[in-house]
Amino acid sequence: MFGMGWAEMAIVAIVALIVVGPKELPVMFRKLGTFVGKARGMAREFSSAMNDAADQAGMKDAVDSVNSIGNVVKEPTKAWTSYKPGSETEKLAADRKAAADKVKAEADARRKQVEEANAAAEAQGKAFSEAAKAKADTKPAPKKPAAKKPATQKPAAKKPTAKTAAAKKPAAKKPAAKTAAAKKPAARKPAAKKA
Repeated sequence: MFGMGWAEMAIVAIVALIVVGPKELPVMFRKLGTFVGKARGMAREFSSAMNDAADQAGMKDAVDSVNSIGNVVKEPTKAWTSYKPGSETEKLAADRKAAADKVKAEADARRKQVEEANAAAEAQGKAFSEAAKAKADTKPAPKKPAAKKPATQKPAAKKPTAKTAAAKKPAAKKPAAKTAAAKKPAARKPAAKKA
């Protein structure tokens, strides 16, 4: 009832017993029962009125025809029995298959060419690395020291002569140092008397 099990109804009954009280609980259940009975009666009247209206409008015939269409759809149709081999659809399918086979063959050929080129490049790389390794393993012949060339003498740089030294400008004269007389005499201390 209303999607409730016996456990939920027992909990509702206990809560109702606590809230309403034991004296008024039977009265409440009686009123609830009459209300549910009236609601069910109204639902029955409504559904019967809707069925009568559908019968008068011809809906029952429409429902029956929809149901009969459903039965026909469930049965296998006879349209597939008229299939003729060699039709346009079959020709198109054969053309598509031929085109797909051609594309696949071209792709295989390209892949094979690429694999051959990669194998050739790998072989060439191995040969090159082996040649480089062999070249590195061989010891080079010792080199002979180069013969010394006689050193060429450069002409000595010319030293300036006395004439060029005299041609230089004379240095500026410095003022003469002060003479001793010009100095101030130092203060003499009187000699100490000997006793």
